[in-house]
Amino acid sequence: MAELTVRDVMTVDPVTVGPEDTVTSVARLMVDKRIGALPVIENGELVGIVTEGDLIMQDVKLEFPTYLHLLDGFIMYPPATARFENELRKAVAADVRSVMTANPVTVQADASVEDAATLLVERDVSRLPVLDGGKLVGVISKSDIVRSLLDQE
Repeated sequence: MAELTVRDVMTVDPVTVGPEDTVTSVARLMVDKRIGALPVIENGELVGIVTEGDLIMQDVKLEFPTYLHLLDGFIMYPPATARFENELRKAVAADVRSVMTANPVTVQADASVEDAATLLVERDVSRLPVLDGGKLVGVISKSDIVRSLLDQE
């Protein structure tokens, strides 16, 4: 039997959103369509992916920056400041661009399902946008791969 490719098992014509869409409208779309992530398209190009986790941010705990007490003064610890600012920006974001993962990991449509599975595991993601000639043609998820394994039995 020929090796399955990503094109054989991916979800075609995925629902997409734009970077200017509101977080609220995207959350509603995810619920209505029962989709856990949406590719973000701008000017016909894939620019990011937005997931339920990006929108929900469960258990968001804004940790205030760490200060160092040094010579009777306080110095803000820079890495903590950057992390705090990023968390705060996501917590109050109004549009998709503010919460999406830019330049997401992608896979080519003609790649093997095995290669896609490896990429999903190595990058610790649940789904990958599928490209063909630089254009978004689908999305492949862990559940698509599991389904393809069952179909082969």
